[in-house]
Amino acid sequence: QVQLVESGGGLVQPGGSLRLSCAASGFTFSRYAMTWYRQAPGQERELVAAIQNTGDSTNYADSVKGRFTISRDNAKNTVYLQMNSLKPEDTAVYYCNAHRKTFRIDYWGKGTLVTVSP
Repeated sequence: QVQLVESGGGLVQPGGSLRLSCAASGFTFSRYAMTWYRQAPGQERELVAAIQNTGDSTNYADSVKGRFTISRDNAKNTVYLQMNSLKPEDTAVYYCNAHRKTFRIDYWGKGTLVTVSP
């Protein structure tokens, strides 16, 4: 059974930090690119950060460059999102996605809520 379970969300003040985790199971994690998306109320889901299966390549939305860092530990089947200098506009539900391009497979987690507020 495929599972992606996000954790680490919560309430934080502007300028603060959070570290999100996404624990994967039920598939060969090291063969999948991993991506963090987010969706704010009333807005479409957007890509935040992505990392290739080997961890060699990453990319970020312009809005988070220099503040967020995506990483993965293939031995632990986990992907992380370190979020620093958080802003109120970072408030959203953050989702973890696993993607295998060759077979056009996508798996999604249920999300974790991040709220940035004084």
